Amino acid sequence: MEFYSEGELSTKTASILDNLSKNNDVVIIKNGKPSALMIGIPDGMFNETVRALREVKAIAAMKRMRNKAERIGFMSDEEIEAAINEARGV
Repeated sequence: MEFYSEGELSTKTASILDNLSKNNDVVIIKNGKPSALMIGIPDGMFNETVRALREVKAIAAMKRMRNKAERIGFMSDEEIEAAINEARGV
């Protein structure tokens, strides 16, 4: 896994994409924190890769909702809808 700043992304795009194909994942740092993850996609696996990523995001959203519900005892319908939309990238 390679790490690049937001500035490096704009000035070294070709190099970063080369590293992406070699290392399979690249993390972009913004304000000192990871803000994006770029992953390599094997030939012919685009749809499967996107589906898998969406599934992982949905699982993470459910885990956050469960943890919050355990802490405060409940979530409103609006909070549940917001968490679902966040996982979907809406």
